[in-house]
Amino acid sequence: MTGGEGAVLRLPLLRALVAQGLAIALVVVLVYLLALLPWRMSLFSVALLQGVLAAGIGWRLGLSRWWLWINLAFLPALLMLQRVDLPAWLFLLGFVLLLLVNWNSWREQVPLYLSGRKAQQRLQQCLSELEPPLRFVDLGCGTAGTLLRLARQFPRGQFVGVETAPLLFVLAWLRCLLQENCSIRYSSIWRLDLRPFDVVYCFLSPAPMPRLWAKAQAEMTAGSWLISNTFEIPGAPAERQLEVNQGRQTSLFLWQIRGADIR
Repeated sequence: MTGGEGAVLRLPLLRALVAQGLAIALVVVLVYLLALLPWRMSLFSVALLQGVLAAGIGWRLGLSRWWLWINLAFLPALLMLQRVDLPAWLFLLGFVLLLLVNWNSWREQVPLYLSGRKAQQRLQQCLSELEPPLRFVDLGCGTAGTLLRLARQFPRGQFVGVETAPLLFVLAWLRCLLQENCSIRYSSIWRLDLRPFDVVYCFLSPAPMPRLWAKAQAEMTAGSWLISNTFEIPGAPAERQLEVNQGRQTSLFLWQIRGADIR
């Protein structure tokens, strides 16, 4: 695989399309083989089998959990919609909502990844080792679930979420309205100044990690921490690694800027 092809396949939508295409090819072969026997499958059974295969292939390609549900339901849903007379604007609305959620998949090659409960527990463990009050930022906070949990756990800290996917930003902003030590900013992570923060957390993708590391080294202060969920920085071994092992999430990787010791 060439470098260009590898970059293209980092896009979740294209990986989902690859999974759909491979699943259709496998199902066509299977249906042809079954046609040689007296056993026949209904059209809906074929569509459901294709969805299961597409979800499995998508999982192997590294798609997040919610993409797997889309792969599973795509063809069966199309089959069911053919039997229902729905207005055309519903399909347009679905496309717009998908675009508003996956805005960063197109621009930054960063899909929507939501931190699981085990990752949140590990983050709590990390923050409990720091001297309060602390300043924490979540780069690409999604719906702000992780941010809110940490803000409630550490009321003396200040917690900031950064998000540019429009629909996710609105949801995160509304959820954090009543949490005094938590705020959401509509901003690119590349425009955000990292100097004020003691801890910078991200759950992005492999694509932006080298650039983020360069930004962190240039802006973050001595003793501050960069924490990445699952994705490492090429050529920069983490100082600490905390296992998560939940779904597609493997570990939290921690780098302390300029080697200052918080212990």
